[in-house]
Amino acid sequence: MPLLANIAVAAVALLHVYILVLEMFLWTGPAGRKAFGLTPEFAEQTRVLGANQGLYNGFLAAGLLFGLYLGGEQGFLFKAFFLTCVLVAGMYGAATASRKTLFVQALPAAIALALLVLAR
Repeated sequence: MPLLANIAVAAVALLHVYILVLEMFLWTGPAGRKAFGLTPEFAEQTRVLGANQGLYNGFLAAGLLFGLYLGGEQGFLFKAFFLTCVLVAGMYGAATASRKTLFVQALPAAIALALLVLAR
C-alpha cells in the first residue's frame, strides 16, 4: 500500500510539473490556449498571470517530490500538507474558474491523500 500511495503522490507531482509547463511556457501557444480555453488575444494579455500560476504549481510539485525524497514521518507530513494544498486549490478552481479543475486537480489529490493516509 505505501508503494501505491507514493505512485499516486508522484503522479500528482508530475501533473503539476505538466501544468507548470503549460502555464509558464506554453500559455500563448496552441497547447496552452487549448488547455485553458483562451483566445490568442486573451492569452497574450494574461501571459504573466499564467506564468505566475505556473510557478505556484511548480511549488506544489516540488513539495510533493521533496516529501517522496524524505520518506518516513517527515515525508508523510510534507506529502499530506502539499496534497491538501492541491486539493483545496482544485476545489477553489472548480468553484471560481472551471469545473474541470475538480476532476483534473482535486480528485487526483484526494485519491492520493486517501491512499497516503491508508498506507500509514
